[in-house]
Amino acid sequence: MSIFGDQMLLPTTITVAVLQAGHGVSGVGYALAAYTAPLALFVIFGGVIVDWFTPVRVMVAADIARLIIHSALVVAFAVGRPTLWVVLMLLALSGCASAAFQPGFGSLIPRIAHDVQKANAAIRVAESLATVAGPAAAGLLLVLASVPVVMAIDAVTFGVSAACLLALRLRIPHVERQVSLRRDLAQGWQEFRARRWLWSVIVVFMFFQVTVNGPFMTLGPSLITIEHGETALGVIMSMFGVGAVLGGLVAARLRPRYPLRAGAVALAVGGPLVILVVAMRLPPPILAGGYLMDGAASAFWLVMFHTSVQTKIPSDVLGRVHAYDVAGSVVMRPVGQVVGGLVALSLGAVPVLYFSSVMFLVTVCLLLSVPMIRNLPRD
Repeated sequence: MSIFGDQMLLPTTITVAVLQAGHGVSGVGYALAAYTAPLALFVIFGGVIVDWFTPVRVMVAADIARLIIHSALVVAFAVGRPTLWVVLMLLALSGCASAAFQPGFGSLIPRIAHDVQKANAAIRVAESLATVAGPAAAGLLLVLASVPVVMAIDAVTFGVSAACLLALRLRIPHVERQVSLRRDLAQGWQEFRARRWLWSVIVVFMFFQVTVNGPFMTLGPSLITIEHGETALGVIMSMFGVGAVLGGLVAARLRPRYPLRAGAVALAVGGPLVILVVAMRLPPPILAGGYLMDGAASAFWLVMFHTSVQTKIPSDVLGRVHAYDVAGSVVMRPVGQVVGGLVALSLGAVPVLYFSSVMFLVTVCLLLSVPMIRNLPRD
């Protein structure tokens, strides 16, 4: 529910709202960055808080905070045209709350699921459906209602999320210990660093964000829009969510002996293809097929990776370790987006996309070249 609300707000509704408020395209960019930057910067501290107070308590607090923050955003747009700094401040606060929610989400799953892999697969399917349905619902509602109404629906989804979490009958024993932010951050880092397979994956994906994902997120949709229009872009992008549903369903069934190896092979099959079909400027049906395969491969990899993390990290430090995972995975994406855009200005978008497709294969080879990733057994 909260992901559905996020997909309604970001980027669809907030883009329309900021433009209607007269802050221009640059204002939209600042608004999106105002949400993403605090998430990347503070998620590590969120992991410490989760391990201090247990996941459910922190997640409920984060949902209530986002309900209040997004309600304030509703009021700001309902009474007039808010200044840009008000919008940026509220979105930044929402990003901080999300930074506390994400580590709790990752560390909660192994506490409530007997079969962690199936649970991750089910969650991936649900997230994919929300990713497809959220922007579609926002687009429809923006035709029928005003921006504050859509924002209000987004705010309510956090209340629903908190209610669902409160309904969990989960008993996590409280461990008395001296609270020390510096010590607990260091302990989380030590647990993260001690697992070579884990930090190796994150280092490889930092390279992936700069050379593949960041440039493709910037150039792919832009090229499709120029070639085929906004309507075609919406349909093509939605096929990524459909593919992710299929990938999640497959991941619920398959039990590879070496999950990260299987996930990397899936990425090699589905990932470079979507970049190539965009670079070759192929017709929309083929582009849609490429995005579908990419969504399936990405979902399969994520289920294999998150299941490995959640079954091999002790629960009392899982929140902090998951936070380092999220921070490392996200922090280099904006760099890739900026670099990809700048290089495309000089060389053109198509050469950059061809380069990214090759780097995708390099990423997979790097993953498979590390024995502790390639040979990590299923727990």
